[in-house]
Amino acid sequence: MSFDADISLRRGERDIACRIAAGEGLTILFGPSGAGKTSVLHAIAGLLRPDRGHIRVGGTPLFDADAGIDIPAEARRGGMVFQEPRLFPHLRVAANLRYGMAPDSEFADRIAELDFLGIGHLLDRWPRSLSGGEARRVAIGRALLSDPHFLLLDEPLSSLDRARREDVMRVIEHLRDAVRLPILMVTHDREEADRLGTRIVEI
Repeated sequence: MSFDADISLRRGERDIACRIAAGEGLTILFGPSGAGKTSVLHAIAGLLRPDRGHIRVGGTPLFDADAGIDIPAEARRGGMVFQEPRLFPHLRVAANLRYGMAPDSEFADRIAELDFLGIGHLLDRWPRSLSGGEARRVAIGRALLSDPHFLLLDEPLSSLDRARREDVMRVIEHLRDAVRLPILMVTHDREEADRLGTRIVEI
């Protein structure tokens, strides 16, 4: 599936512009902190409205300023993983994962498909008991279980120690190589960009 975005927006005193043309694999939005990478990701997700331009996935417009198209975030079929995992604290891991799944989906079958995440033993745990790496992997699983048309990752490796960072890096490599979706990931770390990116877009 193809992904095509050419947008600009203003945040505070900063004008942000970005052009992305990507297919399956992992596209890195790379640049220093404060450059506007997360704002671009939020605009693609439908959480911010660009001032001009377009966003298309598989040729379907999600946003087109000239045509007056602005599909709401919940209808864009994007799987969003925020910098903080944002798991529901009052729900166990299994209930967090079920959130957003189609009612007729078989949970056990879907969890088996996500074996590469290594979260099967966490299903009865509360989010507060998870390590940072475990919480990130659960958040990625929740995004995938929503059957997205594209996946958005905002600094998924930030604030992790070396071992947990490596665990999540391997998960992202699997997503890049085996999950047939366009994936956009924000990072300001050149090592992460060079190791993980199918292509790099600098902001």
